Amino acid sequence: MTDIIKVRARSVSRKFQLKNRQGKSRPLVVLEDFDLDLKEGEFLTLLGPSGCGKSTFLNILAGLDKADGGEILVDGNPIEEHSFDRGIVFQSYALLPWRTILKNLEVGLEIRGISKEERRDIARKNLERVGLAAYENQYPHQLSGGMKQRVAIARVLAYDPGLLLMDEPFAALDAQTREDMQIELLRIWEADKKTILFVTHSIDEAILLSDRVAFMSTQPGRIREIIEIDLPRPRTEEIRNSVEFSRIRKNLWSMLQDEALLNQSYGAFI
Repeated sequence: MTDIIKVRARSVSRKFQLKNRQGKSRPLVVLEDFDLDLKEGEFLTLLGPSGCGKSTFLNILAGLDKADGGEILVDGNPIEEHSFDRGIVFQSYALLPWRTILKNLEVGLEIRGISKEERRDIARKNLERVGLAAYENQYPHQLSGGMKQRVAIARVLAYDPGLLLMDEPFAALDAQTREDMQIELLRIWEADKKTILFVTHSIDEAILLSDRVAFMSTQPGRIREIIEIDLPRPRTEEIRNSVEFSRIRKNLWSMLQDEALLNQSYGAFI
């Protein structure tokens, strides 16, 4: 990780209009005065209570949604609606069922106009990176959930984005597979140190993966505190048993409890 700023967000705001059964609408402010710096090569996780705007900010950064106010710069430039410099991995695998695993990896490369021979070579190299080279001719329905998510990650890596956005990519997996995928992601990240913005509801996942955790408050969502994760790398499962890991977990859990109490108090007045 360097001190170069990859993403700079300042005073970002986003609100939606909610309608009740009578058809009356009221504004729901999801993000307000949202400020965040993401460094080149950093693994940063957004953590916070449900509804705090984690995925909303990620979607805005990905170009899938638009902010109502503020500014977001990537490499010093305003974000564009579509850009191959940003890759996104969702909770759902979003694989094309009629295409083989190899051809699923070629999708982004085809859109970019890469030649058939070159994209086949790139796709195979990235399947090897996630340990699925032997499955290139299989179809998505023939793979387990963990394997499908590996394919989804490999597909994004194939077109080599400078910024990787991950929206709860392991939430649908069983506990053991989720832990395996966390270690797999760390292995991939250690290899080339791509800049990653990761969204999760899991405190343990946030601590295990991240250089820093940006904890969000809610109603409206903004960064409440940035927590440095000063744990040695490479990270392994054993680190969960360390005293420092437990200390950070306790701190983050306390912050989540604080937000829950604030939300209950807020709900009593609306």
